Amino acid sequence: MKKTFLLGLALLSVSMCSAQSTYTARDLTKENLFTENIEGPNYRDGILYVVNYQKDGTIGAVKPNGEVELYVTLPEGSIANAIQFDKSGNMLLPDFKAHNILKVDKKTKAVTVYSHTDKFNQPNDICISKKGYLFASDPNWKESTGQIWRIETDGKAVLLKDQMGTTNGIELSPDEKTLYVNESVQRKIWKFDVDEKGNISHQQLFAEVEDFGFDGMKCDAQGNVYVTRWGKGTVAIYTHEGELLREVEMKGKKTSNINFGGKDKKTCYVTLQDRKCVETFQTEVAGK
Repeated sequence: MKKTFLLGLALLSVSMCSAQSTYTARDLTKENLFTENIEGPNYRDGILYVVNYQKDGTIGAVKPNGEVELYVTLPEGSIANAIQFDKSGNMLLPDFKAHNILKVDKKTKAVTVYSHTDKFNQPNDICISKKGYLFASDPNWKESTGQIWRIETDGKAVLLKDQMGTTNGIELSPDEKTLYVNESVQRKIWKFDVDEKGNISHQQLFAEVEDFGFDGMKCDAQGNVYVTRWGKGTVAIYTHEGELLREVEMKGKKTSNINFGGKDKKTCYVTLQDRKCVETFQTEVAGK
């Protein structure tokens, strides 16, 4: 009886510790390893890739123990703002400085221009569909306006929406029937219906706040939307209906972007522009 009681206490203690560790911020890397433009975390094959390691125009590879090494240096004048991978494992990067979408070859690390149009403002964030379509936010920070683009698999850029606010974070729902796009300056998140060809329609207000900004966004497997609140130092988690579930407090304040990873996809990696590092927290639901 005593052994059973003690075992029960031990299991309860483990359960409580596990509950307490969920949604609790921890450092993955040391401070100041990246620049103040740290963004775009993306996890693949046990490595977290993050833009602007040590200097702008680079990509860093973060090991599970938090050690970082240089993965690739971009051409002079290019600075990436996010990272996605295509089906072949090639890296796709919105280059806000040179107004391109860049491609980094998986095998050779050769950097080429995947997409370009003179109508790009500053390609900021991207998400990718199962069919290989890229959806890109394209803000004009000086004018507080923005656009949304679809990039075809051949690199052709198709303008989906203009005359928006300062478009920033962008993400597809798990079923890829909804596209979420936020406006940082206007503090709004919009959602659009997406058809099989990647066209968007039926714009609806998803969420709106009165203070601080929105930045990177990702969905979990249940369709909840995780949004970094730049300046507030939190990650807001909304249901697919726009109800705020919780806000996870990070150590830094300038939370710029987020992604899921780890063996069970329940680790959230968050980039902090004031601390110039990566923080993590565990979730109850895996990334999509």
